[in-house]
Amino acid sequence: MGKIIDALRARIQTRSLPKTARGQFNALMRKEKGNTARVAERLGLSRRQVQRFAKGDRDIRKSKAETLAALRREVSRDHQPRVTAKGIKDAKSRGLTIETRANFGFHAAAGSTDDSRMRRLTEGVPDELLDDLFEALSNGDEEKAQEIAGEALAMEYFRDGGTRAGGLDVTFGDIDYIDFH
Repeated sequence: MGKIIDALRARIQTRSLPKTARGQFNALMRKEKGNTARVAERLGLSRRQVQRFAKGDRDIRKSKAETLAALRREVSRDHQPRVTAKGIKDAKSRGLTIETRANFGFHAAAGSTDDSRMRRLTEGVPDELLDDLFEALSNGDEEKAQEIAGEALAMEYFRDGGTRAGGLDVTFGDIDYIDFH
């Protein structure tokens, strides 16, 4: 996935996803109780292709990039559902903090610089953005998660919780590292 989704998963899950494509395929087959039709539907493949992967006639590692991405997305969607639900519930009740070192730039009124630069920030995620952030996690949408994390950091750091710089448009990218607490 991406840095943000991986950091969120590390925060709320106790075990990592299977690393290899074969391990991910086996996890998906276990989840679907060996039903190749349901696995094929979830991956957007034919049932026969899934049967070949299951039997070992074809190596799933040599599949198209789209198939491998779909496999990872589907496995991550089902990975540790109870642990994930508990982690999300805890984060919503206690709050969530982002610690990151990334490139921040912004568009502001004339007379100020909008050159982006690396900054190290530690800020809380506003409660109104938590649901959107966890929805992006469940969908495996790195781009949406980056947009939400950038907005959270902009609200708390640059706009000071909405008390200043209301029209400031912040860009968040080139992430060196990111962690959630």
